[in-house]
Amino acid sequence: MEDAPWKSPASSAATLAAAVACVCFAAAIAWAASGGTASLGGIPIITWCVGLAFAIQWLAFVPAYLQETERFYDLTGSLTYLVVTLLALFGARPIDARAALIALLVVGWACRLGIFLVRRIRAAGSDTRFDQIKSSPSRFFLAWTLQGLWVFLTLCAGLAAMTTVEAPALKARDAVGLILWVLGFAIEVAADRQKTKFRREHPGRFIDTGLWAWSRHPNYFGEILLWVGVATIASSALRGWQWVTMISPVFVAVLLTRISGIPILEKRADERWGDDPAYRRYKSDTPVLIPRPPHR
Repeated sequence: MEDAPWKSPASSAATLAAAVACVCFAAAIAWAASGGTASLGGIPIITWCVGLAFAIQWLAFVPAYLQETERFYDLTGSLTYLVVTLLALFGARPIDARAALIALLVVGWACRLGIFLVRRIRAAGSDTRFDQIKSSPSRFFLAWTLQGLWVFLTLCAGLAAMTTVEAPALKARDAVGLILWVLGFAIEVAADRQKTKFRREHPGRFIDTGLWAWSRHPNYFGEILLWVGVATIASSALRGWQWVTMISPVFVAVLLTRISGIPILEKRADERWGDDPAYRRYKSDTPVLIPRPPHR
């Protein structure tokens, strides 16, 4: 039997180097964002946040690897969002209105998504994304490290705003951000519920009804939009190098549209329904992300 690529020393070294690069990149963002923010024990709270985001993943990796299971990967991610957000909220006293608002939005989103993902993996039994990597310590470790990076980069604009020492009052821009978040959250929730119901009633078929008639990935559009909303709310409190944290919504968009989300799902759909004329027609008529009214 041929050796799996991740078992070669070079592959393992490259994978671990990628994990180190993830940590260094997140640390650099945290350092840039730490100016003018509150501290705990002389260390900026945002630095504590990035350390905690990775530490939780690495602790969870140990039993996950020993059991060769990915069943609590998404749950760990959701819990990390909650823990890191609450650390930023209560570590930077006094709590201002913007910090409380951002925390409320993040906690609400993380709780909803965490419950949804846990139910989904319980129903499915496994996550095929991990089939080829969970037996490899280096590659599986990288997957958990990447989740720590995902959590921190997604949150970084909000964390910078929540921990700033001189928090400005809420203004019209924050209202715009809240509207964007509510709209994005509503779209994501509706799209997930529609797909879950459709799969239960029409197993083996592709969904082309509801929001899915407007976009092939409306849930991802909603997620991108709500994080744009969080970043918009945070932007009023950012100063100087803290503006680097506006990478947050850009990171979410790039990740979902170019790396882990849409490309993988589109490939799977093509493999499953690519020979179906109805699917090919749906794919040609329906935008991949940004919704538009379906053709009549």
